[in-house]
Amino acid sequence: MSGIHCSHAPVGAAPIPASPVEAQALPASLLLLLAATAGLAVASLYYSQPMLGVLGAEIGASDRAVGLVPTLTQLGYALGIGLLAPLGDRYDRRRIILIKAGVLGAALLLTGVAPSIGVLLALSLVVGLSATLAQDVVPAAATLAPEAHRGKAVGTVMTGLLLGVLLSRVASGFVAEHFGWRAVFVAAAASIALVGLAAWQRLPRFQPTTQLAYGALLGSLATLWRRHPALRRAALAQGLLAIGFSAFWSTLALMLHAAPFHLGAAAAGAFGLAGAAGALAAPLAGRIADRRGPEWVTRLGAGLVVVSFAAMALSPLLQPQARLGLLVLCAIGFDLGMQAALIAHQTLVYGIEPAARSRLNAVLFVGMFIGMALGAALGSLLLAAWGWMGVTALATTSAGAALAVRLWPARQAGVQPA
Repeated sequence: MSGIHCSHAPVGAAPIPASPVEAQALPASLLLLLAATAGLAVASLYYSQPMLGVLGAEIGASDRAVGLVPTLTQLGYALGIGLLAPLGDRYDRRRIILIKAGVLGAALLLTGVAPSIGVLLALSLVVGLSATLAQDVVPAAATLAPEAHRGKAVGTVMTGLLLGVLLSRVASGFVAEHFGWRAVFVAAAASIALVGLAAWQRLPRFQPTTQLAYGALLGSLATLWRRHPALRRAALAQGLLAIGFSAFWSTLALMLHAAPFHLGAAAAGAFGLAGAAGALAAPLAGRIADRRGPEWVTRLGAGLVVVSFAAMALSPLLQPQARLGLLVLCAIGFDLGMQAALIAHQTLVYGIEPAARSRLNAVLFVGMFIGMALGAALGSLLLAAWGWMGVTALATTSAGAALAVRLWPARQAGVQPA
């Protein structure tokens, strides 16, 4: 397969091109390691969220100050995707993963012993920046896997990443309640150290695919955007799907807290378990993308999101208990569709230009993060102005636009059929 220059050689061995036979073998244990590394890395972004109240009281910080902890973590992650993720094309991706794992483990450990809110906030930014090693692991899996099985490999690693998002809050809440909030970060640091050690032993070295200087490397993101209509199409469609996704989750707690439900934060958190459906369906979406093509899966995923959000319009016709059941079913549906579309879009863009996989991944996720930010902002405004039906209308419309992007004939969009 073109663009692959890695091997399962012993640690310290020079990278050599993989032969066609070697390229067909991606050990399950290595794939599991990549999935675990991605999941534990991205989980670092969410450990703090369930225990902000306890954390603030113990460290003597105001609610406003402690609320900056997850904000700075997410900001660091967003900056890292744009500024650090492209380095995977310029340097040995294995070395980048190991360096980020070392920085992330140290930052988490220092967070566990942070003496003040100021130190904690600074470390939160570092945690977010270094947690982007998850965005180095996914292109690594795409590079190691043969083309015919790339969707399955990406889907498996994304399952680990999504489970990290899903289970991080549950795990941190349990550990904090029984052992204190500092123990959460110490345990998290230990988990990163373990996967970092395993990665040092198992990951092959990756030959850089470009010699561009850092400034030119970042500038090439715009070049890739202009050069590849398929990339623009994927980023636009995933960003549109992210608008509705973010609008739902950013306003759900407020909606459940109001009449007629009067439910607390625990109920809103429990809705997150619906994300397990999307996480567990990720490998299936990857396999279907391998067999039917990623273009078909993007349409299937976007269509499922449209139907799920549109079904929420039936809520006013139902009793409160039935409304909750409908919301759960719709959350499962749109999360499954969202993740299926993401896996298919990743599979699609990784095949556009193998030498630029890290940068292509960065462009795709920047588009998705822009959608997330817009969804959170618009969702809050619409909830205040028109209630939950306003949020539902936004989510349905944005998902419908994403489906239209995917259904638009490839020849008219200047895209080669996937």
